[in-house]
Amino acid sequence: MQAVLGDLEANGASLVALTPHLAEHSRAMRRKHGLNYHLLTDPGNAYAAELGLRFTFPDDLREIYRGIDIDLPRYNGDDSWTLPVPARFVVDPDGIIRAADVDVDYTRRPEPEKTLADVRALGLGPLPDAR
Repeated sequence: MQAVLGDLEANGASLVALTPHLAEHSRAMRRKHGLNYHLLTDPGNAYAAELGLRFTFPDDLREIYRGIDIDLPRYNGDDSWTLPVPARFVVDPDGIIRAADVDVDYTRRPEPEKTLADVRALGLGPLPDAR
């Protein structure tokens, strides 16, 4: 998404990502990957759960993660072993979802250009200068 951030902003959009990671881990991720958009923390995936987009790791997957040294409870700050289902929403200025891409298979995500096309379809154009 970072690759299309400038184009999203030029079309009047803001990019915000929601993660269950604790703030310190999100900051490290932003630095490591050079992300220039907001990462909001969703403790315990509570908001994802409200949206019906939270899943719990089965025991066998927990063991795989432990075996490759991914300590999900440490990153998320709780022992729930939950993550959000990958999803992207394009929300118009009135708060109405105009496009949604959700797939329980985390390996199938829409290309960033798909999200950009969804934003362009809103026809918002550039945001006025806030000065």
